[in-house]
Amino acid sequence: MIGAGLGDRLARLAPDPERPVLIAGPTASGKSALALEIAARHGGVIVNADAIQVFSDWRVLTARPSPEEEAQAPHRLYGHVPGSQAYSVGEWLRDLAPILEGPERPIIVGGTGLYLTALTEGLAEIPATPPEIRQSAMARLEEGALQAMVAELDPETRARIDINNPMRVQRAWEVLRATGRGIAAWQDETPAPMLPLTRCQPILFDAPKHWLTPRIEARFDKMIDEGALDEARANLATWTPDLPSAKAIGAAELIAHLKGELSLAEAASRATILTRQFAKRQRSWFRARMRDWPQIVPAGAGSEAGA
Repeated sequence: MIGAGLGDRLARLAPDPERPVLIAGPTASGKSALALEIAARHGGVIVNADAIQVFSDWRVLTARPSPEEEAQAPHRLYGHVPGSQAYSVGEWLRDLAPILEGPERPIIVGGTGLYLTALTEGLAEIPATPPEIRQSAMARLEEGALQAMVAELDPETRARIDINNPMRVQRAWEVLRATGRGIAAWQDETPAPMLPLTRCQPILFDAPKHWLTPRIEARFDKMIDEGALDEARANLATWTPDLPSAKAIGAAELIAHLKGELSLAEAASRATILTRQFAKRQRSWFRARMRDWPQIVPAGAGSEAGA
């Protein structure tokens, strides 16, 4: 549940039971609980907007809704992609389109800011990257060439992307190599958005660091208790670090533990640090790209902010 006092706030932020709802926020901030609360009050189908929760091979570790939670309301685009298959924001938009046109009001929830901004601001129609260029990019990242790849980007793209995020740098580098044009130039030709903000009800979780950090630190232990290590054992035989789903935070650490390379305590500590760093990047994205979204503060996190 979303906590005392938050229900009234929610009623003001999402008063229309017909218009789609968008819920963004950092990991561990309670987005899924809020989506379930809205569905319980007003109905609707909960739709995933998290780039890692789309994969089928890590449920517990990626904090996908549990089977019990999925039984409370319809859920879509969770775990529908094999972990060995690359999946782009463009593919997510294509999978989302029939849901937006369906009879149930969508409640779109996730922490992947790119998915939500592509939905509400439009997505550049960039040609697919040839496999050989993608393999070259991945090999260079594995060799530690991130800064060299950044230096090879065009100035407009360097100024626009998060150059400390390897995934964003890899994508920009691939586009430049594949098309001869920087990703910034492609973005400048972006078509109209599929779901403009004026047609939906956006909500952004403003989760303060002092409140979020303890939740993140407790989360990995909870995942272990709920079966994340068993999940890792099931993935061990087919594990390679270049799998699209291998980006799940904690996956590499649990695999290393099962191979005898890390203690479970070391794996948990590393995964927790990575999760805190990830949440920091998410909050930076939201502040830069979603600062005009109405905000909601989780119960117990302090005074509410936003409009």
